[in-house]
Amino acid sequence: MTRDILVLYYSRSGHTAQLARLVARGVGEVPGMQARIRQVPPVAPVTQVAQSPEPDDGAPYVTREDLLACVGLALGSPTRFGNMAAPLKYFLDSTGSEWASGVMVGKPAAVFTSTSTMHGGQESTLLSMALPLLHHGMVLVGLPFTEPALHATGTGGTPYGASHVAGADGAAPISKHERELARALGRRLAETARKLAATP
Repeated sequence: MTRDILVLYYSRSGHTAQLARLVARGVGEVPGMQARIRQVPPVAPVTQVAQSPEPDDGAPYVTREDLLACVGLALGSPTRFGNMAAPLKYFLDSTGSEWASGVMVGKPAAVFTSTSTMHGGQESTLLSMALPLLHHGMVLVGLPFTEPALHATGTGGTPYGASHVAGADGAAPISKHERELARALGRRLAETARKLAATP
């Protein structure tokens, strides 16, 4: 039986979406696991403006069923002043019923981010995404220093989760080490989910 890991993200310039696909690739490298890639819709300053039910490009928008069906969650956001972006926070703020029912308790989770600069708040953003996941009772999975790329990277990559430094103009491609770490995070999350799902 194949089990789903939900890879959920918000991306404006496309860098976080690229990381999401790399995390998903890592998930798919674990037997019996597959990634379900979804995104959260943008939020409008004027709340009366409605979004189309389907995005113009990228992954479909997330639904409650995606949360219920997954055995693990990878959560990604660009950095906004050292914090997650508003659309992802808005979505998480709407998961009170899932919190109350405990549907995410015991499931593993991981986080990833992208910034324009090396010191643009990657680690604080990853930690900001981890906090609501802890409130949901999820089991956080990071990147241990047994990953060689974590020692070697001169760009993104942290023990708190995968990351990318896009550059001030947003033109920097995802580096070799960033790619390796994003895939490693997906594999680690999927392996943990598989072990937890097998536990009676």
